Amino acid sequence: MKILAVEFSSEQRSVAVMQASDGSSAVLLGRAVEGEVHRALGLVEEALQKARCEREDIETIAVGLGPGSYTGIRGAIALAQGWQLGRPVNLVGISSAECLAAGAKQQKLFGPANIIIDAQKQEFYLARYDIGPGAWREVEKLRLAASAEIEALARRGERILGPGATAWFPSAQNFYPDAAILGRLAAGREDFVPGEKLEPIYLRETAFKKAPPIRIT
Repeated sequence: MKILAVEFSSEQRSVAVMQASDGSSAVLLGRAVEGEVHRALGLVEEALQKARCEREDIETIAVGLGPGSYTGIRGAIALAQGWQLGRPVNLVGISSAECLAAGAKQQKLFGPANIIIDAQKQEFYLARYDIGPGAWREVEKLRLAASAEIEALARRGERILGPGATAWFPSAQNFYPDAAILGRLAAGREDFVPGEKLEPIYLRETAFKKAPPIRIT
């Protein structure tokens, strides 16, 4: 099974084409990365060319659901939705925090790890993982945390990983979700959903502020 993985939740957006075999194993066939993306389809075409695959070969599309760049995640979801409208492909959404934890395992960053992602408004998405040589496990579910809480973790010398993390916490480590890792996580998954069911991971409740009435003078 060939998987197209799309991870646009950070400024280091990437696309990967994977060949999945039995179980959860998958081999990378082609990958494209760009720091500032304004051409999502261009990245897809580049990855397909490197993998020597056609669009018709793709059977599953994996999408990084964030949290992270709301515009990037929405773009990845729209790409997957449009693809499914044109061709019968399976769609699966995966947390980008989970992708980061799996990437930490691949980089052998073993031990406790705090995954952070900028949530703006002086807050961060925070999840805690225990990264082991054989597997990783979630210790604390993803939630919103104030900047002061992350600063306290840094002062205690705890490991902090995340996209652009050093911009706020110098002792942290910059770490980005990668489409190749996302594709490996998607291998063996069967919790497919229709395109309209893909939604970004966004822990804040949506709030709308009603505009004041127009004053006629």
